[in-house]
Amino acid sequence: MKKIVFFDADGTILDIKKGVPESAKEAVRRLVENGHDAFLCTGRAFSFVPDEVKNMAFTGMIANCGAYIEYRKKVLLDKEMTPEEARLSVKILRNCGMIPVMEGTHFMYYDKEEYTKDVDWFAELITKQLGERWKPIKGNENAMHIAKISAKTRPGCAEQRAYEELSPYYDYVKHEEGMAGGTIEFVKKGFSKGFAIALVCGVLGYGKEDTVCFGDSNNDISMFDVTDTCVAMGNASPMIIKRAALVTEDMFHDGIYLGLERLGLI
Repeated sequence: MKKIVFFDADGTILDIKKGVPESAKEAVRRLVENGHDAFLCTGRAFSFVPDEVKNMAFTGMIANCGAYIEYRKKVLLDKEMTPEEARLSVKILRNCGMIPVMEGTHFMYYDKEEYTKDVDWFAELITKQLGERWKPIKGNENAMHIAKISAKTRPGCAEQRAYEELSPYYDYVKHEEGMAGGTIEFVKKGFSKGFAIALVCGVLGYGKEDTVCFGDSNNDISMFDVTDTCVAMGNASPMIIKRAALVTEDMFHDGIYLGLERLGLI
């Protein structure tokens, strides 16, 4: 029976420093060759999905935490905040003592003097990997095209006030652990990985019984909620492991390959 399989990026198939394991690339290639659909399903902005991942054998891609969908290189959905909403969001986050990293399909916006390696050890690496897809907030306050925000918390920041003031525009996911620890993702209201998966399955004619997903972090919960067979990576958060039907190895111990093999998909 043909399946559709959704893969998270960071911590599942992708490491920000080491890239994608060769076994994961081979696993996705074999999965598609066997007649299944394979979707990247990432919270990352599409602008921050590396070419190494875009060049894998995926038949589709969900990015921007569900606000961007493409299938066989055709864009099915690309929802943005308005520039006015983006500008207001920056103002609210800064007033609450938080650091805004604004994420869109074509660009990411942040100020390098504000978002530094003291905030995230990988901040300079992100800038390097983005290249021309990075823009400063300063000078672009009225022209940002974004779908989501990764807000960085600082000691004493007013998280709860930020949630309340931004609640008309965004849902949020708080990351406690891993690379994204200390980050609060603000996602366009009503959108999520789960929403995008349900939309894709409806368009392509898949039932829930045809769905599989692989994930590792708390922003994968909405993905786990709408798929039939949920696989947690060996490095996954306790909440994800608790919800999984199968726990596989971590990505650098062939977790994707072995998980698909155990499910009989490759």
